[in-house]
Amino acid sequence: MTFVVPFDGSELATAALDRAVTLGDALGEPVVAVSVVRRNDAPYARKKGWLDADEPFDLETIVERLREQVAEAAPDAEFRHTTIGRFTTDSEVARAIRGLTREVDATVVFVGSDNAGRIVSSLSSIGTKVATDVAYDVYIVRS
Repeated sequence: MTFVVPFDGSELATAALDRAVTLGDALGEPVVAVSVVRRNDAPYARKKGWLDADEPFDLETIVERLREQVAEAAPDAEFRHTTIGRFTTDSEVARAIRGLTREVDATVVFVGSDNAGRIVSSLSSIGTKVATDVAYDVYIVRS
């Protein structure tokens, strides 16, 4: 088994990583945090908090900052990332995440979502699209 957490550095992604590590430690299972970075999209990177307002886009800086956040929150978790084009949809982000989950043979994906509601289909952004893959279970973290 492998537990995967889509990780963007947000508070909810960090909470999902914490839950994955807690359960992973209890069951002796590895945890992998996965990030998807849009190439050359400084406005998006700033919106996500990956870059300061005055910083130019630098992929290596962004990836290293995400890696450091994962290491700080979960020292034993593995970190993987991939990049996609600047002008992509949430579906393409979700597709990239699903690709990374297949690479590590994920059995559970921990998704942080502040608006999960009562059903998975109410997840906004990439959550619904990540949850559609039947190759793994989905654990929704709301706080």
